[in-house]
Amino acid sequence: MGSPRLPGTPRLLRALNDRSALELLLARGPLTRAQLGELTGLSKVTASQLVERLEERGLVTRVGEQAGGRGPNAQLYAVAPNSAHVVGVDVRADRVVAACADITGQVTGRVEQSTQDTDDPLRVVHNAVIEVAGTARADLSSIRRVVLGTPGLVDPATGDIAFAWNLPRWHRGLLAALREDLDTTVLFENDVNLAAVAESEIGAARGVSDFALVWAAGGVGLAVMLGGRLHRGSSGAAGEIGYLPVAGAPVPRDVWRRSKGAFQQIAAAEAVRALAREHGFRASSAAAAVRAAIAAGTRGGPFLDAVAARLALGVASICVVLDPPLVVLAGEIGQAGGSALAERVQHEVAAITLTAPRVLVTEVTEEPVLTGALRTALDAVREEVFGSTVG
Repeated sequence: MGSPRLPGTPRLLRALNDRSALELLLARGPLTRAQLGELTGLSKVTASQLVERLEERGLVTRVGEQAGGRGPNAQLYAVAPNSAHVVGVDVRADRVVAACADITGQVTGRVEQSTQDTDDPLRVVHNAVIEVAGTARADLSSIRRVVLGTPGLVDPATGDIAFAWNLPRWHRGLLAALREDLDTTVLFENDVNLAAVAESEIGAARGVSDFALVWAAGGVGLAVMLGGRLHRGSSGAAGEIGYLPVAGAPVPRDVWRRSKGAFQQIAAAEAVRALAREHGFRASSAAAAVRAAIAAGTRGGPFLDAVAARLALGVASICVVLDPPLVVLAGEIGQAGGSALAERVQHEVAAITLTAPRVLVTEVTEEPVLTGALRTALDAVREEVFGSTVG
């Protein structure tokens, strides 16, 4: 006597086959029913039923024909772009930048809004989402997730912003208000964490499950990826490296009232510009000073060495605790320094610790926080949509 059939098994198999087909369509472009059958190992009949089911649910659409030999041309199918949309928002001190992408990942709209004329974050985000949806010609009901990247701490337990010194009106309770206002899933994430997501998917950390990303710009920050997952810490403070106590800088107390920790005082943009002036490089920004030093050749070497020595203090502190195989330098200063700065940091870290991680410059040079927000939203929405095709 055969073993009893497991209840729900055909339904589960259909769902798995649907998901496999949708992921293939995303990765390989338009395909015919026969091609889907070959790639998934399904029979022609099963592949045809699968396509019909997904077409009925509005998840795939016909996009053309493939000329063949005898007989009619085969229909080509692709994931229906408008089956779902996501919005990513990069929240900065002076403006927000929002982008809308369809479920295929195609960015269909982008807007910037100044925050100089209002201090109401609910209004700012509401306007940005409505405007970018309009620009993208996306129905508001199709926006399945909004991910906002902000500086500061995001409470892992509640998802609320717990502390962002340069965004005083962005506080606890805002998340619930945004979800009610926009009538969709809204998530906050630390901006540097989102930059690390982008780096892991399309940047220098592709294929690396454990790495640290150091953000050197107007502020300094850190993101840690362990086992392919962001490490946020119990209070969301993992990565607030600006408050790292370091020799050579005063250690402030009552840090909740202060924007500058010890490491911030020696490694962020303001300190790097001052260091540049000491070495004879005057520029409009820290990044410009770093670029000028690189262009100056050997004359710029001592300044780059000094910047690397400061950054290495923070990197070394991470490495002796976590020992990651890779550290990525990002942010305006990290990006401007390129391989010249990354190699110096790598050499200095190996000289002052027992670890010797590779140090690479970021490869996500355009809007990494926004890119990470869209990627985070897309991963979640595809999981929801592709995992619920069988009613």
